[in-house]
Amino acid sequence: MQRMNHFCRLCFDRYLPHEPMDPAMALGPRARAVLFFRKLWVNGSTLRVRFLGGTEAQQRLALEQGRWWSEPANLRFVPSDATDAEIRVSFDPSDGAWSYIGTDCRSIPTDQPTMNLGFQDGGTSAHEFGHAIGLGHEHQNPQGGMQWNEPEVIRDLSGPPNSWTVAQIRNNVLTKYSTDQVRSTVFDADSIMLYAFPSRWTTNGVGTHSNEVLSAQDRAFIAAAYPKPNVPPAGPTQLTVNNGAVSAEIGAPGEEDLFQFTVSQPGRHVMETKGKTDVVMKLYGPDNPTLLIAEDDDAGVGLNPRIVRVLAAGAYLVQIRHYNSTAGTGPYTIQVTR
Repeated sequence: MQRMNHFCRLCFDRYLPHEPMDPAMALGPRARAVLFFRKLWVNGSTLRVRFLGGTEAQQRLALEQGRWWSEPANLRFVPSDATDAEIRVSFDPSDGAWSYIGTDCRSIPTDQPTMNLGFQDGGTSAHEFGHAIGLGHEHQNPQGGMQWNEPEVIRDLSGPPNSWTVAQIRNNVLTKYSTDQVRSTVFDADSIMLYAFPSRWTTNGVGTHSNEVLSAQDRAFIAAAYPKPNVPPAGPTQLTVNNGAVSAEIGAPGEEDLFQFTVSQPGRHVMETKGKTDVVMKLYGPDNPTLLIAEDDDAGVGLNPRIVRVLAAGAYLVQIRHYNSTAGTGPYTIQVTR
């Protein structure tokens, strides 16, 4: 049965406490994909990786595989001893392999890990870093066509080495993301986000094989999710509080615009867009371009986002992203008022 243990040793996703376990619901009423759209980091971010234990070899392997995503995702991973590092990795062999999804990592207390690599078989570390930058499981792709033999799956995963509850098994294996809540490509049998499953776990006798490197589709999909930001050479477009609206335009599906403003007088501030282009807004800061403090979709007029928040003095970054790949592109305006 050693071979079966290999098939059964899977990772599980971790969601924030306020989010339900069902993956289709965890994505939210207007979420995206096998990719968790709302949990993406700002394009071009440098993500600090702090190791909470582990041998030098374990740490080296984790960072090496994490960096497989760097070029296609336009993200950098650097080792750091900072207590508030964006990604904090433990190596507890009794806790399996798991990661929080994307920017959820910023909501975890700094004395706790955001990822655990209890085993590092094959491309496990790369798989978990895929979760850390916003990816879900490929076998839960609604276009996947996996035909599960549920009694077999539940029987195997209920026992060691996973010993999962039925709810955990459904959450991490059996339940697919809803087609009206996700953006996904055609099922990729070679994806690093797909585990090996024995053929007897399916009713049609078609299993999956072990994938230990990023597939071509992995690289293409994450590159589309993290398109190069529309940032001028001088950096993010500058906004001035109470100085009127600035015109901008989404020129391509999935595009991202970055804006920056400085708060000199702490207090209530309003950040909003206007126009017919369906966009999503994220606010980072103060003085920290990866610290997500607020986000919104449609709280403004029509399809426009609006964030109202009491802000301390400091520099803030605003990320404006296109809602999805089907809505029309076009102009919008953005302003910050106090």
